Amino acid sequence: MGVPLDSREAQAEEVVERLQEEYPDSTISLRYSTRLELLVAVVLSAQCTDERVNQVTADLFETYRTPADYANATEEELADAIYGITFHNNKGGYLQGIGEKIVEEHDGEVPDTMSALTDLPGVGRKTANVVLQHGHDVVEGIVVDTHVQRLSRRLGLTEEERPEAIERDLLPLVPEAHWQEFTHLLIDHGRAVCDARNPDCSACVLEDVCPSSKLDSDVDLASGEAW
Repeated sequence: MGVPLDSREAQAEEVVERLQEEYPDSTISLRYSTRLELLVAVVLSAQCTDERVNQVTADLFETYRTPADYANATEEELADAIYGITFHNNKGGYLQGIGEKIVEEHDGEVPDTMSALTDLPGVGRKTANVVLQHGHDVVEGIVVDTHVQRLSRRLGLTEEERPEAIERDLLPLVPEAHWQEFTHLLIDHGRAVCDARNPDCSACVLEDVCPSSKLDSDVDLASGEAW
């Protein structure tokens, strides 16, 4: 079992340094060319793989180019256009509502504040953080997706379970200059090595500083649960 460093701050710093070396080109994997496309892609990515989202949006973005295009479509039309995305019916409604609100309240422009973004249908803090970071170059927090949630707990950086609470724990631990990068590093590592069901601890560059290593223990100390 790995031995954590003497503080969570030191643990976070070590995690960032090692993962930077392991994934030097780590960045967002969703494909987009405008802020609107980014917003739509992130909304669609909830509980869906980025790979699948990229497949669906390749055609979607050819048809729906402006907020007005989404606003003028029916929920059913949009649901059909994103068929194959998880919860496509609900998300079709979100896209129609997003288009309407952007047209009516933001002069057709994707807003650039946390409060305005989270006021859009289907947009929570995670989605808003992504849009701010990659669409507006504004870094207000750390995006906590399922990979960040899982790895942060396994690495002993938090015991919280809800994304908002996890983000609050991470913000003082991770230097602000690395807030955006931290998310992508953990996503890459979660996909490549530290997956949900069968983490490959023997291939993990963090194994010796991870309190949840399986090499000498079958218990996840970060969550208190057996693997």
